[in-house]
Amino acid sequence: MPNEPNLEPSHLKSHLGYHLRVVSNAVSHAFAKKLSHLDVTVAEWVILREMYANPTNTSPSIVAEFTGLSRGAVSKLIDRLLHKGLVSREEGSVDRRYQEIKLTKQGRTLVPKLAKVADENDAYFFLRLTAAEKKEILRILLKLTNIHKLNTNPIE
Repeated sequence: MPNEPNLEPSHLKSHLGYHLRVVSNAVSHAFAKKLSHLDVTVAEWVILREMYANPTNTSPSIVAEFTGLSRGAVSKLIDRLLHKGLVSREEGSVDRRYQEIKLTKQGRTLVPKLAKVADENDAYFFLRLTAAEKKEILRILLKLTNIHKLNTNPIE
């Protein structure tokens, strides 16, 4: 085997992804902890918020489509939200396999409170950034999202 150059591996902290992950983990874990005090997970928040934005009755498969989650994951989340009284489910009158789901009054009331928690969490972590810096970070992240066609919601 010919002599291969002894390449020094790049340092862990030299990677942008490392620093993105450090910040993302801190923001996400703080948010998850705050939501847990309200008996809601981040994944449940994603489902509730998306359903709130689309107020008509929907189905688990449509929720899976607009959240980017699998149908199985959505079914489990819907079951948990049903148990908590935040969504309701009805079987279709023609096809009993079809289910319509919607936010309950309790779920619809809770979403703005959860959104406030999300807003406060962002405000805490990004307080020291100027409006221009926040706008630039968002622009760059959206650019990367589009380039790599990242269309799933982060749930952890």
